[in-house]
Amino acid sequence: MTDWLSPETTLGPASWPALTAVGLVAGLINALAGGGSVLTLPTLIFLGLPAGVANGTNRVAILIQNVGAVRSFNRHDRLDWGWLKLGAPPAVIGAVAGMWIAVQTGDADLQRVLAVMMLLIAGWMVWSPVAPSPDGSAPLPESTGRRALFVLGFFGAGFYGGFIQAGSGFILLALATAAGLDYVRSNALKLALVLCFTPLALLGFASQGLVDWASGLALAVGNLTGALIGVRVAVKKGSAWVRRVVVVLVVVFAAVLWIRA
Repeated sequence: MTDWLSPETTLGPASWPALTAVGLVAGLINALAGGGSVLTLPTLIFLGLPAGVANGTNRVAILIQNVGAVRSFNRHDRLDWGWLKLGAPPAVIGAVAGMWIAVQTGDADLQRVLAVMMLLIAGWMVWSPVAPSPDGSAPLPESTGRRALFVLGFFGAGFYGGFIQAGSGFILLALATAAGLDYVRSNALKLALVLCFTPLALLGFASQGLVDWASGLALAVGNLTGALIGVRVAVKKGSAWVRRVVVVLVVVFAAVLWIRA
């Protein structure tokens, strides 16, 4: 029988300080750009968790991190609720499908595909074909066809997020900037969408006994702290600075994903 509260393999208290420290860096990265799970997932595996348990455990930290970060972005009036309402349903449906596949399969081939996608995303961000409005906001698309493309994109990002999480933020950032949002608002939307589908993905992994809750909470303490710092930095530095950080991290994490795969 599946044990929701205690998987077969867990980490002891000795690993928790290291997880909190790594989570701090990952939370900062996630709030500024994305890709923090590329750091936390290998750390969980290195410390002794099987890949499946690490994948599920990481969702505990992502959930708690994003609750704090989204609340902070919203308090700074940087969260676009119209785009969130459009993107959340397909992202959640995609995440459920991705999670279902994740508990049954490996991820190496998908990581190679993601590495290529991330380089394309970096090119998109450097090229910047869609300029944000002066205030950084963007109206919802009026044409049915363009709206359908965004819905499909959010579904795909949710699918990957449900599958492995690492790198899904970059896909969501690309979608948000393609909509015309600036990078600060794009980050806020990205974190809010991930927050929408993470609880369902976490429950799915937990139902299969793939969550080390204590280790996840230790990681979450760092993630939340780093994310709150990252939100303040993003709001203070502005969209142009965040965009440069995103491009650099996309290229770095694409290389890391390809090597790991």
